Amino acid sequence: MTWNGDDYQARFDRITAEGGDVHGEAALVRSFRPATVLDAGCGTGRVAIELASHGVAVTGVDIDESMLATARRLAPEIPWHRHDLAGLDLGTTFDVVVMAGNVPLFTPPGTEPALVAGVARHVRPHGRLIAGFSLDRGYTLDDYDAHCHAAGLTLEARYATWSREPYTSGEYAVSVHRRP
Repeated sequence: MTWNGDDYQARFDRITAEGGDVHGEAALVRSFRPATVLDAGCGTGRVAIELASHGVAVTGVDIDESMLATARRLAPEIPWHRHDLAGLDLGTTFDVVVMAGNVPLFTPPGTEPALVAGVARHVRPHGRLIAGFSLDRGYTLDDYDAHCHAAGLTLEARYATWSREPYTSGEYAVSVHRRP
């Protein structure tokens, strides 16, 4: 899939201009009081830029150069890296790794275990991996939980939304996994 970072960002700019809140993901991440965050699949940097505006040291990674070009233009002070998340090795760990925006669903089918392993290796001890994605596209919570478990993470909480609505069932979930 080919993206246009400026067009993608314009959607969120419109929502904001109309009074919408586009920072639910960042608010949830901030509730864990991280000093450092890896925004894995950062796109145009919407979540990373919001976190940085609250004093969090953020690093963004995405595979799409157009998305990263927009992120770099909007926040040149944030380190942005172009890389596939499945093979990611930044040589450091973070308090929180966040995958917002259905990141696991943009991974080629069958590579989800490598994706989770790639981002999980960046979660420090007692840190968290937080991911939200639609459940109606073939990647199940059971699959995701198994991939997190294989990467050494345990489920801490699950929500129906980024604003922590309780998850009972449905087509979207936000999962918080922790490294013991």
